[in-house]
Amino acid sequence: MKSQKVSLDLENEQANLLKLLAHPVRIAILKILRQEEACVCHMEATLGYRQAYLSQQLAVLRQAEIISDRREGWNVYYQIENNGILQFLDLSEKLVGSGKSKIPIRPVSCPCPKCSAKTGKESNCNQAKKEYNNADN
Repeated sequence: MKSQKVSLDLENEQANLLKLLAHPVRIAILKILRQEEACVCHMEATLGYRQAYLSQQLAVLRQAEIISDRREGWNVYYQIENNGILQFLDLSEKLVGSGKSKIPIRPVSCPCPKCSAKTGKESNCNQAKKEYNNADN
């Protein structure tokens, strides 16, 4: 007599989530977004990876509905959509328990508009846009 297999739909979803999070840059992005919403410029300044690479990782997180985005002018800001993911990250840190993250809370030099507004300096992105627009006049 052959027994019938149990459905593992929930377990498949859990495994897919674990696969999604099994990438150190995605985890680092979530740690940055834990502080506040951020644009790719901010993440690039914090982590040192190129914007194109970070955008690929952000797309994976957005597609999984873990993060969402909003556009403000030329910039796209990302924020955590599912706060339950933060509890998972906290638990995984406790399970690993091998030290403190080296991701800075704030980057040393960030060209994003939010950071430049805080420091009073104009961002490189905004400065380049102004120069581009002035060249047309």
